[in-house]
Amino acid sequence: MLVVAVTAALLVVIVVALADMGRTTADRTRAQTAADAAALASVEGDRARADDLAGAHGATVIAWSTGPGPDEVTVTVRLGDVTATARASISP
Repeated sequence: MLVVAVTAALLVVIVVALADMGRTTADRTRAQTAADAAALASVEGDRARADDLAGAHGATVIAWSTGPGPDEVTVTVRLGDVTATARASISP
């Protein structure tokens, strides 16, 4: 009986850990998608566009800057505990 209880407890711990890893991976993907969309949307606009697109993906812009080159923008977003950064440029 003790072996069954210990095995069941270990299985619960493993399932919870795998679910958490899956959620973190999904959050990372969603955060990067939000950062990419926000950077692309705001490269010809302004920070408001970045805020709108990030928000549409469930993220919040925590940093937005132009440069380092002309017509470039860098956006960092937070989604849950995950941050992601993307840069976009009008120039090739």
